[in-house]
Amino acid sequence: MLTRLTGGRIVDPGQGLNGTLQDLWFRDGLIVSPPEAGVVSDVDIDVSGKVVMAGAIDIHSHIAGGNVNTARLLLPEQHRNFMARKLGHAFSTARWSTTETGYRYAQMGYTTVVEPAVLPANALDAHLQMADIPIIDTAGLAILGNDDFLLRLMRSKVSQNQINDYVAWTLQATRCLGLKVINAGGANAFKSNVRSFALDDVVPNYGVSSRQILQTLQRAACDIGLPHPVHVHCNNLGMPGNVDTAIATMEAAQGLPMHLAHIQFYGYGNEGDKGFSSAAAKLIDAFNKHRNITMDVGQVLFGQTVTISGDVVAQYSRRNDASPSKWVMWDAECEGSGGAVPYRYQQKSFVNSLQWLIGLEIFLLAEDPWRLFFTTDHPNGGPFTRYPHLIRLLMDADFRLECMAGLHPDAIAMSLLKDLKKEFSLYEIATMTRTAGARMLGLHDRGHLLPGGIADIAVYSEQADKEAMFTGAHLVFKNGELVVEKGVVQQRIRGRTQTIQAQFDPHIKRDIQAYYDRFYNLSLDNFAVGEVGFNQTDNERFVWHDCGKPYHV
Repeated sequence: MLTRLTGGRIVDPGQGLNGTLQDLWFRDGLIVSPPEAGVVSDVDIDVSGKVVMAGAIDIHSHIAGGNVNTARLLLPEQHRNFMARKLGHAFSTARWSTTETGYRYAQMGYTTVVEPAVLPANALDAHLQMADIPIIDTAGLAILGNDDFLLRLMRSKVSQNQINDYVAWTLQATRCLGLKVINAGGANAFKSNVRSFALDDVVPNYGVSSRQILQTLQRAACDIGLPHPVHVHCNNLGMPGNVDTAIATMEAAQGLPMHLAHIQFYGYGNEGDKGFSSAAAKLIDAFNKHRNITMDVGQVLFGQTVTISGDVVAQYSRRNDASPSKWVMWDAECEGSGGAVPYRYQQKSFVNSLQWLIGLEIFLLAEDPWRLFFTTDHPNGGPFTRYPHLIRLLMDADFRLECMAGLHPDAIAMSLLKDLKKEFSLYEIATMTRTAGARMLGLHDRGHLLPGGIADIAVYSEQADKEAMFTGAHLVFKNGELVVEKGVVQQRIRGRTQTIQAQFDPHIKRDIQAYYDRFYNLSLDNFAVGEVGFNQTDNERFVWHDCGKPYHV
């Protein structure tokens, strides 16, 4: 069926279109070129005066996996209260089901979401959860860097090619799209009672530093040709003065592509009477110099949430700040670690106020929206359901000033934000939330409205209040099917999981098999993700993308 959207204002950085009045055609789930004269569409939909964008892409949001389930178990009262009161905005990942996750994203015009922390041992569980999220497509990033097998390989000084084969095998076995490194070596060191771990600290019993682990995995990602750079959660998360860690990590990349996650949590200086200050300007100065680096922000927004992370060092250090006062830490033998700590960001708090200010400073000081991405590190900085509020903060300088009035005065005095008048345009919002993310992930079939792309389309009613505009899309199409109308979900369809086709020497599986036979009481096949448990066939559930050419400086 040939469908035409007529009269809309196209905002599509993929084509350089910024509000161009142009019809949009799609058929059989794909966007198509305007047909020849005389060809009549089967369906015409008038979107005159509306803004038409590609479906949005969230490159970093914790929506599935062990930590998400742990948070749900830790905080059952949040889910009960939400279901009882039907509040307009769920405030943490513990508070809604997989169905609610898919519906809330779709209502805002999102059609693809990446779970950035899939522990290989838990990959099947993560994929089963993602398969139960309706409407949106998903992808996962496999965590390496604290696993015993990798550290043994490095201790034995094997070749980089053997590391590459292990990384590629892991991506195939977990059906993930890319590679994630969380405080490289830190979770393993935690098991030896190490409670802080910096970039050049050495993992006990292995003789390798965090820097060496990170650079080895980055080299693997480049050699394999992964479209998405290695996705890095740096050392010293949340610590005063950790801007120097972030900058040192940029320099450690040695000119190779690297993505730094939730960078707001590394934008901290240690100046002032309280030993805590904004270092956003220093961070962005380094970011502008290192063109090989991309970052997502991880904006803090006020209210109740729950922090979840594989960085057990950081989570353990903040257990006494838990609100409500309960927390979970866990270790997986031979694998990683993690924790869940509920937390409430408060405007009256000096630290929380400064975190809010630093995130917005990073957004507004950065010069390149193609390398800076729009996230709250859901749920750590705030729930993804607050994205429309964040969009308004970026697009409305007067609204920012109104919100600042309720912050801790000492934090305001230390911030540059009151003097930053920049307002993001719809084109810049579309760049950060659509086109740039698709390109960085290697998902060239989406994030744009070019012929041949999938028909993931979001239509918005133009409003002065951008929060209202982006809270409920006028229309959303997923693969050409209407899934949202006037902010209301119309049908539940199944999304698909995006994964990478990575090549490796089959001999590596023999070595991994021997390792599992020695240290695990389950077969290696129990950990690989297959078709078991899915309600779709393998070809229906997974979309395979090819690796590119190896990257060398």
